[in-house]
Amino acid sequence: GEVQSDHQRTMSHRKFEAPRHGSLGFLPRKRTKKHRGKVRSFPNDDASKECHLTAFMGYKAGMTHVLRDVERPGSKLHKKEAVEAVTILETPPMVVVGIVGYIETPRGLRSLTTAWAQSLSKEAVRRFYKNWYRSKCKAFTKYQANYSEDNLNKTLARIAKYCSVVRVIAHTQIGLIKLRQKKPHFMEVQVNGGDVAAKVAFAKELLEKTVPVRSVFAEGEKIDILGVTKGHGYKGVVNRWGVTRLPRKTHRGLRKVACIGSWHPARVGFTVARAGQRGYHHRTELNKKIYRIGTKGALDCKTEQDLTEKSITPLGGFPHYGSVREDWLMIKGGTVGVKKRVLTLTKARFPTAKRQEPINIKFIDTAPKFGHGRFQTKAEKDKHFGVKA
Repeated sequence: GEVQSDHQRTMSHRKFEAPRHGSLGFLPRKRTKKHRGKVRSFPNDDASKECHLTAFMGYKAGMTHVLRDVERPGSKLHKKEAVEAVTILETPPMVVVGIVGYIETPRGLRSLTTAWAQSLSKEAVRRFYKNWYRSKCKAFTKYQANYSEDNLNKTLARIAKYCSVVRVIAHTQIGLIKLRQKKPHFMEVQVNGGDVAAKVAFAKELLEKTVPVRSVFAEGEKIDILGVTKGHGYKGVVNRWGVTRLPRKTHRGLRKVACIGSWHPARVGFTVARAGQRGYHHRTELNKKIYRIGTKGALDCKTEQDLTEKSITPLGGFPHYGSVREDWLMIKGGTVGVKKRVLTLTKARFPTAKRQEPINIKFIDTAPKFGHGRFQTKAEKDKHFGVKA
């Protein structure tokens, strides 16, 4: 008997032990206060590189799929075709409107001073008001009246002298993509590369200018995507934590946790699965590959194998989004959030040392996303049905 009990103690079996259900690394599972993905740490700075921006913002349009040749020696897919899901993010150029300098203290970074551009667009000023149509729209009017190049240069000289981190304040041009919202999203984007004086000069050059996504990211690059997941409301333990359902004959319901803890300690532990909010959590996804960067107005979805002149917008538009009219990114796989949600894109914090696989896209699907899409373009559909031009 003693030998058997020792054997039971040493052996690992589902009957005697089991991994817990659901990760405790994401506690508390509640609705985030940040609708826009917050960058908690920018990529490490390397002074030997040229000055560059490290982040951008885009809006999720929807998904489609591509056909590509896989070049992965050792894999069973090597030299075969694979169909892969891709996400399309619309990324109109961002506008730089300010520069912030940070000094290092024993308690972390502290902002020393901020230099704003001479003029902010009406769109940008909306961000400073809760209720635009009731406001007097006076934000930054006094600053603009008292603006002088000398004051700006003095502020930038202070940043160059004392600060170790330089970031630019940039906002999206939300009016260019036909969403209901008119208030743009602002964020601080860190300038990496070069010494502090070079960073300040680089940032000053960008003031009041638009920054296209191509100047920040390149095709084939891996980026991190920060955003808020799709909300699912109040859910039970089976859906929220993935615990096992109880047997069918269980009294008073079976989608439950049978025992939520012992008599003592006389409280429910934080590790016990409970019902509550699921989704609308802030999440960061690492190393998402950019398959293609599209340009506004260009018919840039043709490949060497598929010579059809077509844009990325599928026939009938992306469901719950519409047409993509501005620059766009094609990201391998899915991303967090629903359609229209703003996502923050940053350069990879933890770049992988894997061999960079060629992308080799042979076909990009633009068939309708509602129903059984048969046609890739309007011209193809009209030709099939014999519609006269």
